Amino acid sequence: MANETPTDPHVIFRQYLDAVGLHGMAGAEAAGLQPTEWYAVSMISLVGSITAGDLAARAGLTTGATTRLIDRLEKAGYLRRTTDPADRRRVMVVASAATFPDIEDVVGPARRRIAEVLARYTPEQREVLFDYFTHAAPAYRAATEEIRARAARHRRPGRKPKEDAPHPAPPTSE
Repeated sequence: MANETPTDPHVIFRQYLDAVGLHGMAGAEAAGLQPTEWYAVSMISLVGSITAGDLAARAGLTTGATTRLIDRLEKAGYLRRTTDPADRRRVMVVASAATFPDIEDVVGPARRRIAEVLARYTPEQREVLFDYFTHAAPAYRAATEEIRARAARHRRPGRKPKEDAPHPAPPTSE
């Protein structure tokens, strides 16, 4: 029974999300980074430059944790601090030129396997898939912010949630 392909769309989608999350953690481990470090370097590589405050907001970290994260990644050669050309008082964080010289070793297996999956689809179907990715990414970021905001209301600053704290009931599908 464990080897059967699921047919329930909810189960299929959860398995997909779990696989993507697990891949991100494996990529971080292969690069010698923690998942938050991997995310930060990836995000900064995509956006080009970012302030520490914006990085903190996107990663869901405190300003102190973000400073320590930047310090670690800068010391390891992944990032560097620079001044904003438009406002010399403002510090920007940018990815180093050779942030991941061996990145293909880390992401190559997924690129190869996903290319095989995408090859099964027509160009028109791939357009729909990439349209989904384009709209799903911001939807997930917005959902992440909602989750963080809700979680922040239920705990005191600097405290982990109590084990005996009641958990909200899952939504019902009516």
